[in-house]
Amino acid sequence: MNKTELLEFIASQENSRVEFKRDDCRPDQLTKEMSALLNLEGGVILLGVEKDGRISGLTRSREGAEEWVMSIARNNLQPPTIPVWTSTMMEDGNIVGIVELPADSPSKPHKAKRGKAWVTYVRVGSVSREATREEEGRLYQAARLVRYEIKAVVDMGLDSLDIDRIENYLRDVLKRSVPGRTDVESWRRLLRNSDLLVAGGDGENASVAGLLLFGENPNRRLPQAGVTAAAFPGVEKDYNMIDEERIRGPLVSIISKRSAAVEKGVIDRTADFVKRNMGSKAWLEGARRRRKGAFPLEAVREAVVNAVAHRDYAREGTDVEVSLYADRLEVISPGRLPNGVTVEKMKEGVVRVARNELLKEILRDYRYIEHQGMGVRNRIIESMRRHNGTEPDLEEEDDRFVVRLWKDSGQAGTGGGTM
Repeated sequence: MNKTELLEFIASQENSRVEFKRDDCRPDQLTKEMSALLNLEGGVILLGVEKDGRISGLTRSREGAEEWVMSIARNNLQPPTIPVWTSTMMEDGNIVGIVELPADSPSKPHKAKRGKAWVTYVRVGSVSREATREEEGRLYQAARLVRYEIKAVVDMGLDSLDIDRIENYLRDVLKRSVPGRTDVESWRRLLRNSDLLVAGGDGENASVAGLLLFGENPNRRLPQAGVTAAAFPGVEKDYNMIDEERIRGPLVSIISKRSAAVEKGVIDRTADFVKRNMGSKAWLEGARRRRKGAFPLEAVREAVVNAVAHRDYAREGTDVEVSLYADRLEVISPGRLPNGVTVEKMKEGVVRVARNELLKEILRDYRYIEHQGMGVRNRIIESMRRHNGTEPDLEEEDDRFVVRLWKDSGQAGTGGGTM
């Protein structure tokens, strides 16, 4: 980092990736900031800069400050890390120590030593604070040390799963034989081997994934298992909605032998909501009247599937949000992207990491998800380009991921309707 870049960092003040610190602070204070930044997306600690941005400089020698920082990173962090250390002399002779902490650390969560305890910290804006139980759980999940989707859902046993729907999946989707309905032990063994039923509580319970995919009433224990869909007349949220639906139930449909949806699940019902509210465009082509919807259904479906398949289900009480406006469709999925996943990689179709592996694999069996992992590139980006020449927005915003599909200028402002 050169002097100009350093001054720009200081002028921008502290934020989610920049912390100012004196180098005479206690080791536990520095370790707290290291832990919090590593557990978010890395960042920079500037030693010798006051909270108001005034440069006071190091009180130690450059070599002494570097040794002190490296010792703390090695002995007071768990797992330890090796930050990048540099230092810069300013015009007034003061020296600023620069501690750079990497983004996407594979060792999350990093705990900081506080007395005899080890504490997990998180960064919220410019403040580092102790992680809640839920936040720490999400860090373990992001590091793929804990799979939330195969966690047991207490008090939701075998009878909480829709055997008709599971039988339909095995027989008509996978084309395999199934046990007789009275052979309960064979069913239990089959569901255990599939991670749809897991040990927990006083016995066996449905897993989170099992309940999401095939539950009789998933929302009884997983209130976040659903979609809130709304259609608005203008370009902003409005109390005067055109249509609204809270879509609940299992994610997948019951499929006929000809692959038609007989009893629709959350994914297909959400796609139907968008279809009936997105509006359409009509024109004459010779003597024939032509019509097409505002969005290609394959792009809509892919955006919805990605949202329910890859969202962070550890975030309780937060639905996937699907909103139709006069000029666009927004699909908002709770949670940041999993470790190693970036918007650029999604656009290129090179993402192989999934937060919810079991959900992804079963949705792939239903052909909701492409085997090559090219769904975003092919079904969203390319299909929107072919459909109306627009570029979708893929954005990570705070603790959510947004897919935004745009109507072309000739359709913006049109009301709801069907294809």
